[in-house]
Amino acid sequence: MIRLVLILLGFFAVMALSPFLIDEKGYILVAVGDITIESTVLSAMIMLTLIFITLLITLKVLRGGLKLTFGSWNKIIFAGQRRGIVNFNKGLAAFMLEDYNQAEQLFAKSAVPSRRKQSAYLLAAAASAKQDLDSNTNHYLTLLEKETNKLKEIGIESVIVKIKLLMNQNKAETNEKARTLIDEHHKQVGHDSRLLALEIDLCLIEKRFEAVVNYLTSARKDKSISDNRIQRWEALAFLGVFNDTICQHDQAQLASYWQSLSKKIKQREAVLFAYCQVLAQQNITEPLNKLLLPMLKKSPSNEFLKQLRKLPIQQADDLITQVQKHLHKDIHSGKWLSCLGHLALASKQYSMAEKSFASLVKLEQENYGIQYDQQDLQAFAKAHSAQGQHQAANDMWLQASKI
Repeated sequence: MIRLVLILLGFFAVMALSPFLIDEKGYILVAVGDITIESTVLSAMIMLTLIFITLLITLKVLRGGLKLTFGSWNKIIFAGQRRGIVNFNKGLAAFMLEDYNQAEQLFAKSAVPSRRKQSAYLLAAAASAKQDLDSNTNHYLTLLEKETNKLKEIGIESVIVKIKLLMNQNKAETNEKARTLIDEHHKQVGHDSRLLALEIDLCLIEKRFEAVVNYLTSARKDKSISDNRIQRWEALAFLGVFNDTICQHDQAQLASYWQSLSKKIKQREAVLFAYCQVLAQQNITEPLNKLLLPMLKKSPSNEFLKQLRKLPIQQADDLITQVQKHLHKDIHSGKWLSCLGHLALASKQYSMAEKSFASLVKLEQENYGIQYDQQDLQAFAKAHSAQGQHQAANDMWLQASKI
């Protein structure tokens, strides 16, 4: 500022002295080609001084302006990105609060400005999937695919989420897209339990049961996959294999396949009951009795008996005889009364089923506690209905609905 004042003072000093020099103007001639510029020394000095002062002032303004401009430009340029990040974070909060409609809109809105297109489109697809908006989900997945195609490496987590979203729609075309994605990353199946689980689930949807059986070995070695999940896969896979075998071949081929399994596998209840399910459905009695009778003679678990009552055994006389032997030893055994009732109902011995369930329900009145469950009462209602006792059946259905 002081420098500017001094310059102005010098300028005015020159202007003040110029009248005294007016008589000695001096002369300047500048010739450039055909152009000539004539001026006095005084005029040239004044002009140069003015130009110099103008340059100094301009430089001063620009220096201060640049300092202001960098901050301003930073705010202007990144304002959109900051708003995008704010919307993205709001979308996360809305997603956590299960406000999926708001979350979807915020993620879609924030994708471009926040520069988080992959995450935003993936989360928007997840939010729309929660609302069962398949068209929106596929739209975001298409946008996501365009973004991921630009990248050399794609995180396996993004792939897994995309496969899940496709499979959850439960449509043939989306399952095909999921299959394509899994096949593209098939090398990861043996190293990532999440991708392995999706491969197994998709194989079950595709009814590739033999493939699931082969994958189960790897699944059992992975400690991150629960036993319940493996047992569910095992039951569905072997049930599918057994059904395919007898439908495509015959009973002899089914028995041969069963015998080919290792003893360890045959002892697993999920596999055993899958095999018994097919035998019962096909009314193959003798092999079924050979499997179940030795187990009934022992002291099977309550879980085993609950699985047994689900089998559609049409000829259960030998099994019923064995259950009755247990009841002779303990007539107040709830688990054996329940087992007898279900076996009798499946084999259409309705009177026996009704008496068994009536004794089971009566245990509560005799201070033996409640030993029946909803399935027992539903079976009791079916036994009443099969004998034309419709009012008693309705009463039992009502009682079962309260459990």
